[in-house]
Amino acid sequence: MKKNDWILVGSVLLIAGIWFLARMFLSDTHSGMVTVTVNGEEFGTYSLEKEQTIDIHGTNQLVIQDGCADMVSANCPDQICVHQHAISRRGESIVCLPNKVVVTVDSGEEADLDGVSN
Repeated sequence: MKKNDWILVGSVLLIAGIWFLARMFLSDTHSGMVTVTVNGEEFGTYSLEKEQTIDIHGTNQLVIQDGCADMVSANCPDQICVHQHAISRRGESIVCLPNKVVVTVDSGEEADLDGVSN
């Protein structure tokens, strides 16, 4: 490789390194907010930064811990909402259809790409 090739490779690596460090240290670290709705009406909005347990009308129990919201119990027969993973990224949600409870992350980190459709 010639001298100019080494300069080009070094420049590209330097720019990539700066971009990586900027994304890592300067990204928005705000954990976000979750909104809980019951039967289509807002039950409450909660910060993902504050660890807490939320009792939703005695039917569901939501735990916010380590920047994530997780449905830990529900009195519905199928328990699908309890088996869903904890949510923390914008646009993610947990739904309990029998109890008409929806937990949605409104703000915070951008959600990862799930898939692409044509």
